[in-house]
Amino acid sequence: MIVNKSDIINLVSKTNNLNISDIEYSIKKIIDYMGSNLYQGERIEIRGFGTFSLHTHQSRIARNPKTGEKIALERRNTVHFKPSKELKSRVNNI
Repeated sequence: MIVNKSDIINLVSKTNNLNISDIEYSIKKIIDYMGSNLYQGERIEIRGFGTFSLHTHQSRIARNPKTGEKIALERRNTVHFKPSKELKSRVNNI
């Protein structure tokens, strides 16, 4: 199942009878807040759901598998999500 931001907004408005523009503003602010904190290198923990953090990958020389050509990859950050024990147990029906 693929869910986008507008799907979340519609679901929250239906289940809580709230104004769509207020919900849209709130969800946008939450996503912006999470993005800016991750950009600053901070960790985000949502209890009962999981933790978002940055993983840093050092620069290295890689190889293009199709051509065999060497490629220099620069240092980069990726977002890592670690689910909570509670989320894992819900997913696995434990």
